[in-house]
Amino acid sequence: MTTSDIEESELRAIIEGERLTPCFQPIVDVARQCVHGYEALIRGPEGSRLHSPLVLFEVAIQSGLLVELDLLCRRLAIAAFVRLGLPGRLFLNVMPLTIVERDFSEGLTLGYLRDHGLAPNRVVIELTEHLPITDYVLMRQAVEHYRDMGFQVALDDLGAGHSSLRHWAELRPDFVKLDRHFISGIDQDPDKRQFLRSILDVSRSLGCQLIAEGVETAEEYRSLWELDRSLSLLQGYYFARPSQTPSRDIGRSLPVGASARHGLVRSAHTIMKSLAPIEPQMPVLELSGRFRGEPGLRCVAVVENDRPVGVVRRSEFLTLFTNPYSHALFAKRLVRDMCDSRFAVAVDETPLTLLSQQLTDSADVPQEDFVIVDGEGRYRGMGNIVDLLREITAIQVRQARHANPLTGLPGNLMINETLSEWLEHGKVFTAVYCDLDNFKAYNDAYGYARGDRVILALAQLLDEQVGKTGFIGHIGGDDFMLLLDDAGWEARCHRILTAFGAMAPDFYDAEDRRAGGVRVESRQGRVTFYPFVSLSLAARPVSDGRGCDVLAISEDLSELKQQAKRQAGNSLFIERRCRH
Repeated sequence: MTTSDIEESELRAIIEGERLTPCFQPIVDVARQCVHGYEALIRGPEGSRLHSPLVLFEVAIQSGLLVELDLLCRRLAIAAFVRLGLPGRLFLNVMPLTIVERDFSEGLTLGYLRDHGLAPNRVVIELTEHLPITDYVLMRQAVEHYRDMGFQVALDDLGAGHSSLRHWAELRPDFVKLDRHFISGIDQDPDKRQFLRSILDVSRSLGCQLIAEGVETAEEYRSLWELDRSLSLLQGYYFARPSQTPSRDIGRSLPVGASARHGLVRSAHTIMKSLAPIEPQMPVLELSGRFRGEPGLRCVAVVENDRPVGVVRRSEFLTLFTNPYSHALFAKRLVRDMCDSRFAVAVDETPLTLLSQQLTDSADVPQEDFVIVDGEGRYRGMGNIVDLLREITAIQVRQARHANPLTGLPGNLMINETLSEWLEHGKVFTAVYCDLDNFKAYNDAYGYARGDRVILALAQLLDEQVGKTGFIGHIGGDDFMLLLDDAGWEARCHRILTAFGAMAPDFYDAEDRRAGGVRVESRQGRVTFYPFVSLSLAARPVSDGRGCDVLAISEDLSELKQQAKRQAGNSLFIERRCRH
């Protein structure tokens, strides 16, 4: 018997004896810090060459047993998922060939779920290709058939193998899983981050959730989290390996990020490329060979004792070799004789906005490429001005997307992010909830356009008073949030109240200004007098954020706001009870 005959015979025996082991790998929702679901993976018998799923399915394709194997894997995975009592959704790998050949017409998966008491709305059909899709019309019908039964649909490994953007466009899945190639090393590859931003834009336009596969390091995790918080579904060894008895929690906290007035700060490390430096003693001809062998190498750092001492720029360097005597002229020269000692340097933790300013201020130094060092001045890598501008633009786009459309201030998502980061750092600060009193009556009397002018005036006042020492967020309507981390926060709040009290009468027409307010008729015909719009501030000091969470702070502020609004006029209510 040939090897293929032996393997086919073994596979038949495995299928008949159901000697397959389902394993589960969690897909985590890092925004909610919980397990979103589990992908079911299969393993053949221990000690067998068919233990590997890649070999197992390859033999099944060659033997014409793919449909039988796929259906068995599905049934065993459903049974194990229910037996283990796992939370969230079950992501079932399904071959398109199986869908169109049997399951579409016979409803086998739905029957397996009924047998084990699992609702279809907890199952995601994950289309996994071992063979290309050839009949899109039939596949679309099959996908819609699954959706009609309550399933959701995922497209696996976008960007790998046969999987393509056409599948996405044709099948319109609920989830798309991005191949691990685009996640591996994303913290060190600005091009991958730019690609992922584009894919995220497509997913948003199609109403589809993206899942990043292959997250293996804390650095990759942090880079994805900082890139776009809408990318909250992640999977990979960083969280957990496939297991027969998987954990019910992710066991990993969010990476701690720096905080800033308008949200997360990205540093020079974000755009750093880990390029190997050269030594001053390197022969010039050897460097010439490196430049010719690496067409994408724009600039290389010259490093001595871990400290950068110069750079060599590709364009300038290769210009030296434009005449036939170049080889003879530079055959015995060393890099130290011709490197440029004028170069820009950035510390890896420098915020990108500050880095941009620093480069702008150093107009006498070439800026296109710059050296990145650690806090001790040791060489880390290289940065490029194009990548810097791209990242800053991405930050601005993200801030604009999540900003309040009226004031341009950070909205709820960025408020929660910043508050969470301050808590994680254990910062000492005060959260202040700002709410206008009698504002509805003002809107009823003067209309929403003038009401918006009041909100804008308040936003400008808060911006002037808080400055760069704190954070301002616009919750919505006439509600704002301040995070103040200075000792003078209480005096600052009183200045805000005094300033708003002085400007409030100017919002009213002369007659109402003389009367001290407006009279508004209710739907029942009852006329009520409302004094000038006033401002209520509710302050919740936080002496140590560790042990607190965003929800607890939010609940406390909601209670405190009610206390503040019971006081007439512009008022500040401070939580005086002993808390973290």
